[in-house]
Amino acid sequence: MGSSSPPTPPPHAVVIPYPAQGHVIPLMELSHCLVDRGFSITFVNTHFDHARLLASLPDPRAETGPLRLVSIPDGLEPGANRNDLGRLTLAIEEHMPGHLEELIQAVSAEPERGPVTCVITEQCMPWALDVAKKMGLRAAAFWPASAATLVMNFNIPNMINDGTIDTNEGFEERVAAKGIVTKEKIKAKVEALLDDGEVVGRALE
Repeated sequence: MGSSSPPTPPPHAVVIPYPAQGHVIPLMELSHCLVDRGFSITFVNTHFDHARLLASLPDPRAETGPLRLVSIPDGLEPGANRNDLGRLTLAIEEHMPGHLEELIQAVSAEPERGPVTCVITEQCMPWALDVAKKMGLRAAAFWPASAATLVMNFNIPNMINDGTIDTNEGFEERVAAKGIVTKEKIKAKVEALLDDGEVVGRALE
């Protein structure tokens, strides 16, 4: 009887969010969805966020199951203010690429999980995409906020070029001329509707 070939390992994704709550949670939810579809996940936090995450879990065993929690340093000292996002971003861009590459090499050598097949990170962390490209891995950029915010970010250069955004005087007049809806316009419209007895009456029917 011929020997059977070993089973093909599941796709293995390394998922690395930007180290902030509004980023970690959406990437964790995505990771659970991928696990439900047969993926093995290595979820990479910074040491700081990893410790906080484990402390919040009822069962902090992070090495079992298809979703494994690991961490790498962010480059800041333990007592540093990680709410200073400018400083945090500069530190992770300088220190984390090398640590991420070493982590991918290490987990790919573990036979029980199989080699890393792709990297999933955030659009605001292009250095992680560069690491994946350097290592010959597929990569995907995830955006955890609204699609409207992403479109606005992509169009900031266009708004600067056409003069909608600049530091000169006359900004409000240019916005009004282009018909852009501002917060003040929305507030005025809501107040007008609330003062309209007929509209309020229909809403309460």
